[in-house]
Amino acid sequence: MAPSEVVEIIEVNGEPATEAALRVPALDSYGHFTAMQVRGGRVRGRDLHLARLDAATRELFGAGLDGERVRELLRHALLDVSDASARVYVHWPAGEEDARVMVTVRPPQTKPDRPHGLMSVPYARPLPHIKHLGGFAQTHFLRAAGRAGFDEALLTAPGGLVTEGAVTNIAFWDGTSVVWPQAPSLLGITMALLEPRLPSVRRPVTLADLPSYASAFLANSQGIAPVDRIDDVRFTVDPELMGTVKAAYEAVEWDVI
Repeated sequence: MAPSEVVEIIEVNGEPATEAALRVPALDSYGHFTAMQVRGGRVRGRDLHLARLDAATRELFGAGLDGERVRELLRHALLDVSDASARVYVHWPAGEEDARVMVTVRPPQTKPDRPHGLMSVPYARPLPHIKHLGGFAQTHFLRAAGRAGFDEALLTAPGGLVTEGAVTNIAFWDGTSVVWPQAPSLLGITMALLEPRLPSVRRPVTLADLPSYASAFLANSQGIAPVDRIDDVRFTVDPELMGTVKAAYEAVEWDVI
């Protein structure tokens, strides 16, 4: 296999996935995962990914997940693939002594560098601080947004409180600061990398507040993209802001897996 060639790879505990091994993820949605982009065998925010996996495993299953084990399984699945989209899924079937770790490797992805439109929906994820499985509602609302001509769904809590996108974090620009919504949500790895590198604040944002913001952008493991509308509220795509955000992200060091 050429160093950058990618085929779909699924391994469970370091072994090629068998029908028996896949019964657990197929039939049991109780678990969690992390998603990352690999370039040149490296990933941004490696230690944040490992900490996320360990913390969620402790909360859901009562014991931690060793980061070096995760790195070894990732390296094994990637083999000589240098660029990829990789995910690490964690289950812990009853009666097993250790967590079951599934690694998937697919072709690399980059978020389209074009303005995105969002449709607000009245839904907030349960246990939002965990990147857990079983996201039926997120998928449902994301597809509904697509059918309505939008790119992403914006999840909102009672009172129109903005929480996060279906598969992204969102941030707003008030002319001085990058405003990350203060609400129960997932701290995405890209958000965690950007927040300390930008003039950031956290405060509640509601749908009623949206016209007061000049610009907005999305962030997830695939990258960053500007927002040009949420429902019928329009936002300016600010090249200077996006240049600053992208420069901050590009400055993040890539970590060896």
